[in-house]
Amino acid sequence: MLLTVERVALLRRVELFSRTPDRVLAALASSLDEVSFLEGDVLMREGAFEDWLFVVVEGEVEVGRSDRRVTVGAGSVVGELAVLDPQPRSATVTALSQVLAFRLRREAFQDAVESQPEIAMGVITELVKRLREPHERPSI
Repeated sequence: MLLTVERVALLRRVELFSRTPDRVLAALASSLDEVSFLEGDVLMREGAFEDWLFVVVEGEVEVGRSDRRVTVGAGSVVGELAVLDPQPRSATVTALSQVLAFRLRREAFQDAVESQPEIAMGVITELVKRLREPHERPSI
């Protein structure tokens, strides 16, 4: 299990949280679950109702829908829409290698955003970036 300072350092590399102060990331770090996946494991399935996102810490995953597939690695966030809007997943995410990830549940994310608005600005900035560049990767 990673120490809080290690979690903060890893979160700092994630675009979604890159503008968030360390003190805020330290509070968020305590809400994270560390999870591991083997190559071929499904992290989330298109159409599923789930309430968490994953921050990929190590390894690579494939984000796939019927119309496209994209590979993302360490520092990427997948499943972010589920913490913002309780709708079915719009893509399937599969581990392409052994993966270590942080799981953040909707309730913990919402608590963090309410108490630390800096997180909301990071999320808004990242989602706007993805809307401007829709060909890069599907949101889930």
